[in-house]
Amino acid sequence: MKIVLLGAPGAGKGTQATKIAEKYGITHISTGDIFRKNLKEGTPVGLKAKAYIDKGQLVPDEVTCEIVAERLKESDCKNGFMLDGFPRNVFQAEALDKMSEIDLVLNIAVELDKLMARLTGRRVCSKCGESYHISTFAEKRCPKCGGEIIQRADDTEETVGKRLGVYAEQTKPLIDYYSAKGKLESVDGMKPIDEVFAQIEKLLDSRN
Repeated sequence: MKIVLLGAPGAGKGTQATKIAEKYGITHISTGDIFRKNLKEGTPVGLKAKAYIDKGQLVPDEVTCEIVAERLKESDCKNGFMLDGFPRNVFQAEALDKMSEIDLVLNIAVELDKLMARLTGRRVCSKCGESYHISTFAEKRCPKCGGEIIQRADDTEETVGKRLGVYAEQTKPLIDYYSAKGKLESVDGMKPIDEVFAQIEKLLDSRN
């Protein structure tokens, strides 16, 4: 099965992608991971991306699409894959249509105003990386290793607001795009992790 995973920052895409990959044996492709791999290995397309990154510019859609196209040619994608972080806009979605036939677009639906509280309340141990949330944890030291509990720079209200704004502007139109094609299925991402996955299992099992 060939799946596209959609959802705003903090919707839990990474968590659910890991669970889907483990249960169904689907290759999980995170665009962040393949960008880092191409940059590290200095591939031709990686060098193209690096030229923009070094100037502090966004990598153009055309280069991003080229990186994804190369990844989809690898043998572990032959029987299916799950894309996480691509496409980010309609241009990329149209390019993906030319690369491969997508079976299902899975949207983890969340309320953006509630996401703000979810994301800005996240805390992490500066030493071991363990994650916490101020709604359930108020200590200043990590109970696992004693490290200091901090808020990451990308979890501040200003940064989160910008990320959600970009999502609303660029990525939400993908919901309309894939709805029109009859490929979109949404699950309630505001529920606990296991309940979200149970919804996903029901959808995937109905298609197998």
